[in-house]
Amino acid sequence: MIEILFENSELVACVKPVGVASQNDKATDMVKLLEKQMNSNVFPIHRLDTAVGGTMVFAKTPKAAAELSKIVSEGQLRKRYLAVISGKPDKDSDVLEDLLFKDSSKNKSFVVKRERKGVRKAKLEYEVLGFCDGMSLLRILLHTGRSHQIRVQFSSRKMPLVGDGKYGSRDNRCNVALWSEDISFKWNSDEMTFMSKPDKTQFPWSLFENI
Repeated sequence: MIEILFENSELVACVKPVGVASQNDKATDMVKLLEKQMNSNVFPIHRLDTAVGGTMVFAKTPKAAAELSKIVSEGQLRKRYLAVISGKPDKDSDVLEDLLFKDSSKNKSFVVKRERKGVRKAKLEYEVLGFCDGMSLLRILLHTGRSHQIRVQFSSRKMPLVGDGKYGSRDNRCNVALWSEDISFKWNSDEMTFMSKPDKTQFPWSLFENI
């Protein structure tokens, strides 16, 4: 069963389990699971990597999907994440800006130095919440939503996310240590915020008390 955080006639907020695709999976994905569980149509308006769990929002009608997609395209959907990285940033809080290029054939993104076709600007800000055993717990606010953005921006600075072998982590004790913590946006004049937390009994989240 998918954990439902909120549901009305227009949208549903839920918790995506680690290992389940957001959409378009040939076997099982969040759209199929939710439609079966709720016996209603579901329309995806944003994605999470299959290896990443946490808060997601789906529309339940085509009209709501169009409105939510507009909110996303206008940058009005605020998304915060929790991540555990190898090492510790020089600053306890900072803004990271890079140019990213996605190699679709490898399904991998890279930081590049110059703008060219296919290169997009990426921006996030972070704060360090804790440090333990050579790893840092971060809270991250995305300003852009590029493919694998958080993973590649920290990996390019020699601080890969724990468990993220695709982007340089040598720690294989867990899946990618990234969690969609909360999503906020304005809906029908109301401020909507939906939040979930990773399993604090599981490594590496278990190392930190202040999640």
